[in-house]
Amino acid sequence: MNCFQIMAVRVEQRDKTAVEVQKILTEYGCSIRTRLGLHDQTDDNTCSPSGILILQLACGENVAEELNKKLNAVSGVNAKLVNLG
Repeated sequence: MNCFQIMAVRVEQRDKTAVEVQKILTEYGCSIRTRLGLHDQTDDNTCSPSGILILQLACGENVAEELNKKLNAVSGVNAKLVNLG
């Protein structure tokens, strides 16, 4: 199991994509060791429509590529896999 894989995920239109992204992340929950979500807050104290997720993966390369492919298939989502191992 490679714990040196990081995935950066940019999510646009969070109000439209969040449910599908969460569904995918739940499906791969056992392969995600750490998850950090970041988004800007707008001036009127509402959440930004875009955000970034940083995932530390604990899985094989095939599973990581599969997760990457599924996330990128969602409109408004851009995922990049970085292998630091």
